[in-house]
Amino acid sequence: MVRMSDLVRGIVRESPPAPPPERPAPPERSAEPPHVTPTRRMSLASLGTEPIERREPVPPPEPRIPEAPAERPEPLFAEIQEFLVEVHGLLRGGGGFPWARLQALVDRAITALARSADLFWVANNPAAPPAVDYIAFHQARVCVLALRIGGGVGYDRVRLTALGQAAALFDVALWQMPDSILRRVDALSGEELALWRSHPRQSAEIVRRWGPPDEHIVQTILEHHEREQGQGFPQALQGPTIDPDAKIVALVDTYTALTVPPASRSRLRPHEAIREIVKTRNDQFPSALIKALLSEISVFPPGTVVRLNTDEVGRVTAVNRNHPLRPKVEIFADGKGQRLAVAKMLDLSEAPFLYITGPVGEGGR
Repeated sequence: MVRMSDLVRGIVRESPPAPPPERPAPPERSAEPPHVTPTRRMSLASLGTEPIERREPVPPPEPRIPEAPAERPEPLFAEIQEFLVEVHGLLRGGGGFPWARLQALVDRAITALARSADLFWVANNPAAPPAVDYIAFHQARVCVLALRIGGGVGYDRVRLTALGQAAALFDVALWQMPDSILRRVDALSGEELALWRSHPRQSAEIVRRWGPPDEHIVQTILEHHEREQGQGFPQALQGPTIDPDAKIVALVDTYTALTVPPASRSRLRPHEAIREIVKTRNDQFPSALIKALLSEISVFPPGTVVRLNTDEVGRVTAVNRNHPLRPKVEIFADGKGQRLAVAKMLDLSEAPFLYITGPVGEGGR
């Protein structure tokens, strides 16, 4: 009798003859070859039809590339300013615009801001260097702060790149206007006011001639003085019709001009500028952007000396983005005005009965 399993193996076995009655039958032997455990020295011939177990070589682990060290914020911000001073010279002397350099600077700023807020605080420093090119300095500040706000509201890297380039160049036409106009922006009238109000359109035309990599950059520059209720210029656009990037540039431009205005105008401290925007210009900007600016800058930015309701005095060391009025404070004077031998750290978000009553002078007065 032939079994189907034997046919599949190619092996046919006949039934063995009946054993003689006087002798016990010998044990039946299997027709199948015994199982042989393969070894490395065995050949294919010695294994018959049994496959050789092969093991793929395990590749060595890829070398771990160490992360590049974070870029120092001060030199990067200075490099952005220096580039914009060169743009001023380009505006006077002509020549092709170095878009690749600007894009590389913006890209480095995006990377730096993604790692920490250090570059943001360098740009937010309300003190202009002596003999600075004010327009270059102002545009560099707006560029960095706008990138931070854009990242905070969810912009991806592509959108941030276009925003940063527009924010670095949005006021280039002001270089062509008399200094007297810049010093008296709040008191202009007649022809001088009309000339100043022409700078968004002129700036957009200048940048368009330079051939930007993204036409959206030109639109952002053109619309950075439009306002939510149609009170802006040059087109009196309203809310949804205004370019979203232009809204970010507009808000940051306003804040930076309040904290570091041209030399002849009095400046506001960061928390005073925020209060000014919230109280008197709230209808000019989207509330979501004002909130984003407030969460980044805080009413009491790092370095601000503040007094608590206990009369203790300390210096803000870190901002709480979720609770801007409750930052971390390093207390250096007690409620009687006596300086502590060892300063103590206090997180106001964990101290519900303590709060800041307001900023004070460095000496605690």
